Amino acid sequence: MSAVLLILGVAGLVWVLGGGELLRRRCPVGHWYIAGYPLTTVRVLSTWRRVAVHNGLTVTRRPARALLGDLLVKGDALRPVVPRISFPRATRFGLTVTVRLCPGQTPAAYRAAVEAFTHTWRVHAVRVTSPERGLVLLTALGTDPLARPGLAVAPGALLSALIGVRESGRPWVLDLLEVPHWLITGATRSGKSTLLARLINELAPQNVALVGIDCKGGMELGPFTPRLSALATSRREAVAVLGALLIELQQRMRLCRGHDARSIWELSPKLRPVPVVIIVDEVAELYLSDGSRASRAEAEQCSTMLLRLVQLGAALGMHLVVAGQRVGSDLGPGVTALRAQLGGRACHRVHDPGTAEMTLGDFDKGAVEAAQSITPEEPGVAICIGPDGGWERARSHRLTPGEAADTAAKHAALTPHLPCLERALNTSGEEGGA
Repeated sequence: MSAVLLILGVAGLVWVLGGGELLRRRCPVGHWYIAGYPLTTVRVLSTWRRVAVHNGLTVTRRPARALLGDLLVKGDALRPVVPRISFPRATRFGLTVTVRLCPGQTPAAYRAAVEAFTHTWRVHAVRVTSPERGLVLLTALGTDPLARPGLAVAPGALLSALIGVRESGRPWVLDLLEVPHWLITGATRSGKSTLLARLINELAPQNVALVGIDCKGGMELGPFTPRLSALATSRREAVAVLGALLIELQQRMRLCRGHDARSIWELSPKLRPVPVVIIVDEVAELYLSDGSRASRAEAEQCSTMLLRLVQLGAALGMHLVVAGQRVGSDLGPGVTALRAQLGGRACHRVHDPGTAEMTLGDFDKGAVEAAQSITPEEPGVAICIGPDGGWERARSHRLTPGEAADTAAKHAALTPHLPCLERALNTSGEEGGA
């Protein structure tokens, strides 16, 4: 009888272990809630004091002292005070713990202890953010949700593009109605071009005009020409296209004033002009100058016109997405002014710290450090800034150039006809030939 029970027990254990592994492969989220979250919660609660003490996250109470005549009487010995934490809260891929900082503490000490948290709690990674003064949010990830950035159901909303997945497991969506303008940086093969391709792929089926500025001869944006209302492949053409867009901007302003509307979205659908998304690839090419008077004049024109578009465009249905390998203040004061108007940010792996600082430094220093830690083995991974100003790791969905070109050709019939852009390109071509 005992032998039978032993065999049944062993069989049951094998079944449980096998079923758990199958559940982990087939449904990682379910496996996390059933097994991963409870075990990790126990580790967090049971090791918090030890981790805090060993990593300098405690403060000490000053001992009581009393002076009696010439005799100094001291109280108890110094005792470490461990910061209070909330009960771990489960998420789809991990858990979060809120820490209430002790007086004098800063989030920097917790960022320095990230490796200790990761090792002690046996999780994939721990992220440290500070949602408000006096609080630190520790986000532990049981697995890497960016390893396989599958796509959820497309949002389908106008000017929304499903790019990939965030590290929290939520979809990574660029909503141009919520955040009108974006700055996207990244070195070669970091995933910047994939993100732009994904953006165009998502906007192509929508009633949106797409305008490309690619001063590398159109090498990056050329495959999408069938769906682009205009494509500038040189700085001379870029000046003409931007000038035409400013004229269109003035016309939309007059239209809104004539109907007492503060934006095109307050106009009736019949009167509302089509939204325009301007995608600039390698923005540095618009600012570089060879020293000649004509070259400096073109660079200044581009700088001024880009700034005017980004300042006035959101309410008038014009949205700017600027991308580049290197973006720094050395390109001129116009770049810094433009950066200040681009509320959306996505920084891939970069070669120089200055680009990461320019992209993310005005939001969070921790985001700059996170961007610099992205390795070449993580193509498509970026640090993105959300609408609330907080940062998060995200990964864009892989899209081959052929797939993107096929989508552009498939929806070529939806390309809005903007005569002002065609006239501008024709004029610039005639001037270039002359």
